[in-house]
Amino acid sequence: MPQREFQTEVSQLLQLIIHSLYSHPEIFLRELISNSSDALDKLRHLTLVDENFKSLEFDPRIELELDEANKTLSISDTGIGMNEEDLISHLGTIARSGTKNFLSQLSGDAKKDSNLIGQFGVGFYSAFMVADRVEVVSRKAGEELAWRWTSDGKSGFEIGPAERIVAGYYRSASFERRRHAICQ
Repeated sequence: MPQREFQTEVSQLLQLIIHSLYSHPEIFLRELISNSSDALDKLRHLTLVDENFKSLEFDPRIELELDEANKTLSISDTGIGMNEEDLISHLGTIARSGTKNFLSQLSGDAKKDSNLIGQFGVGFYSAFMVADRVEVVSRKAGEELAWRWTSDGKSGFEIGPAERIVAGYYRSASFERRRHAICQ
């Protein structure tokens, strides 16, 4: 008999993943900060071992900003960042982990010494527990172009050019109705 692919309703699958894995909505903050931490660790590693990244200035930062007037919480980092292809591959594919892929390329002491967190590729989506919409603006280290990825967690995602001065991500969650999250 011929083998067939399973058909899935992405929004139902995403909701199932989010609500099965996480029992407390505030966990999204830990997950997004963990993503930032991993992004910093990846860039730190590359600035030490990869000639293409050794000349980059590395100023590791994770910043949180609360804007009560706009009901927005922002998280930003100066980590590795993502380009258009990375955003499509990592955020457009549920349960694909850039961290797990990165770890698989390490060997010996580098692999043993790494303590990267996000190896399952679903933590980012916990933002949809508190957000009606998530927006990620990111610029990959060593590249000039920045990209914006947006999704409501139900009907897919959109991607297009954006502006970002430094490499890394910016994330923001706005707390209306169910809430709104933006990442850069």
